[in-house]
Amino acid sequence: MLLLSAVQSAAESIDIDSLIGDLAFILILGAVTTIVFKLLRQPVVLGYIVAGFLASPNFEYLPSVTTESNIELWAQIGIVVLLFSLGLEFSFKKLVNAGGSAVVTALIIVCGMMGVGYCIGRLMHFSSINSLFLGGMLSMSSTTIIIKAFTDLGIRQRKFASLVLAVLIVEDLFAVLMMVLLSSIAIHNSVEGSELFMSVGKLVFFLVMWFLVGVYVIPTLLNKSRRHLSNEILLIVSMGLCFGMAVFSVACGFSLALGAFVIGSILASTSFAERIEKLTTPVKDLFGAVFFISVGMMVNPDVIMQYWGAILTLSVAVIVGMIIFGTFGMLVTGQNLKVAIESGFSLTQIGEFAFIIASLGMSLGVLNTEIYPIVVAVSVLTTFTTPYFIRMSDPAYRFAERHLPARFNFLLDRYSVRATAGNETRELWVSVLKRSLGRIMLYSILLVAIVTVSLTYLLPWLTGILPHWGKFTCAVATLGVMSPFVYALTMSSMKRSEIEELKGQRPLANVPFLVIRIFRFVIALGFIIYTLSHIYNALVGWSFGLIIFIAIVFVFGQSVRTRAKTIESKFLNNLNERDLRRSGRNNNVVSDIHLAYVKAGYDSQFIGLKIADSHLRDTYSTNIMSIQRGSHVIYVPSSSIRIFPGDILGIVGTDEQLQTVIPLIEAGIEDQEESDMHADVRLLNVDLKPGSPLIGKNVVTSCLGKTYSALLVSVQRQDNFLPPTPQTVFAPGDILWMYGLPSLVSSLKG
Repeated sequence: MLLLSAVQSAAESIDIDSLIGDLAFILILGAVTTIVFKLLRQPVVLGYIVAGFLASPNFEYLPSVTTESNIELWAQIGIVVLLFSLGLEFSFKKLVNAGGSAVVTALIIVCGMMGVGYCIGRLMHFSSINSLFLGGMLSMSSTTIIIKAFTDLGIRQRKFASLVLAVLIVEDLFAVLMMVLLSSIAIHNSVEGSELFMSVGKLVFFLVMWFLVGVYVIPTLLNKSRRHLSNEILLIVSMGLCFGMAVFSVACGFSLALGAFVIGSILASTSFAERIEKLTTPVKDLFGAVFFISVGMMVNPDVIMQYWGAILTLSVAVIVGMIIFGTFGMLVTGQNLKVAIESGFSLTQIGEFAFIIASLGMSLGVLNTEIYPIVVAVSVLTTFTTPYFIRMSDPAYRFAERHLPARFNFLLDRYSVRATAGNETRELWVSVLKRSLGRIMLYSILLVAIVTVSLTYLLPWLTGILPHWGKFTCAVATLGVMSPFVYALTMSSMKRSEIEELKGQRPLANVPFLVIRIFRFVIALGFIIYTLSHIYNALVGWSFGLIIFIAIVFVFGQSVRTRAKTIESKFLNNLNERDLRRSGRNNNVVSDIHLAYVKAGYDSQFIGLKIADSHLRDTYSTNIMSIQRGSHVIYVPSSSIRIFPGDILGIVGTDEQLQTVIPLIEAGIEDQEESDMHADVRLLNVDLKPGSPLIGKNVVTSCLGKTYSALLVSVQRQDNFLPPTPQTVFAPGDILWMYGLPSLVSSLKG
């Protein structure tokens, strides 16, 4: 009864008929306008914006939506799903691979355009907070528009295009940070340095904490449930994580969009990423369309006519500013003049994040209503001009090359060579320092989180149920959880070869190593003293802290080290899961042999051939363990089976062999999709007992492939690994290394 009454009250508060009617109306309009824009070869996003304008009260020749709050509800869901999708395309590894050039260029662009936007806003007599939001909207180029333009112009494979895409990845991250900072400034109505610093620190802490815990936990849980994750269930799990993390983000004081972006970037590192992206694309397209339509509903022709001068000014500022700051950023990071100009001319527009930031300002009640349609008009105008400016980059470069002084061109080329070449010793020092500081930061954040949870929640609970032993139990439990991270904090992140190389450069090179090590020890010891001091008192903390620290690092160092290495290895495997699963490096076997899953491309030279005719074994020394064809998996296929496009082949070979053959098999595949159907196939070692059915048989007569769906990789006889031949006879004590299903292979032991 309570549930029924709740549903009835909800239905009374929301007019279901108008909600569905408004959604149907805007989607039909969106379908018509996007078809028209597709025929005109214009971005679909512009079609959605036009549809929104046609559905708004500002266009009097068509019916308008009955309740704009209905569209706002769908639009907010659209923002969450859009940020989740951007996170799926982001991934931490892409940020690392983007390198310093992308980070520096993006920072120059964002800071420069923020300054330009703020100054223009003040000249237009906007308030400081409105000018800040305007600067934020003008500083973000459109990932969607640029990728589409590159694809349409056929230039995605050029050097500058890859650099521009890397800059866009970093800009997406900066945009998320900017949204948090602007929210904080808007709420407190000030730009105080201390509050700003605390906001950034809090954001970094939660981002790193969510990322570390998420990468460690979520891929592990998904992999354990792999066999049960049908498309339907995986979609529900993905969207549940998306909205759940969004709600948790709000509970921590951040926005819905931030939580959705974070969980998307975590899932991007898993082997499910492509599958999740494919499943959630229709959801993103639907709610994303509603969001962009809601943006179009904010377009007011009267405001545009009134502020046409501001729209043109801002459009020129975006185009000129992006060209100047983008080109300058690329030059500063050592790119040559041609690449720098091409990159700068590609960034001349604003897009989806401008609308998201504008929506944030509107929801917080700090953004003037006329700014939204102005920014929408600027976005539409700069989107139309983007392909033309990309085409203009080559003539602009030739013009600059002809008219710049020869001395200036010489200095640019010389700087570019020096910046890209660098000094090996200096780069090694920078790499070591960055790795050490990164390790200190990551483990410190983990320890801060553990101590905070323990003192805030665990200690009061334990002292409540165990008045005499609560503090002691809390201290033991907390220090036990902390111990592997304390030890990891003291561990050196340098390789022995790096230490020897740097020591050989100068006599006092060991001094920095010593300073870094002492710094690590002091921080680790500080966490233990702080924890004990807050559970008991300062005297106990200082008295027992050093003793416990020595015990963790030196007395129980070996066991704690093993735990730390296990945790770190699990995290790195989860972080690199997609690459490891494709290359097979997480399926290590004896003698550097791996099992890799590779999708056959339409241009592969093996398409249509029987396995026997492909000569994969004879020419490339690799074997096919399995073929996944749709939902059907063929284990240890016979030599007469043909290879078809889209087949996912389980290939066994060494690193070098796989690196040679994978590109040949994948030819014609642009986006490698991961296989999730082979979770049960694993590397097994079978110790043959006297009662094994294989004793006395050779490789041919044992029929391992036909009877047991197993592929023999190697025969371990005492300490020797023997490559199997058809005449190899199995004897008691042999250890067979093979790929197969545990349920079928277990009977071979005897």
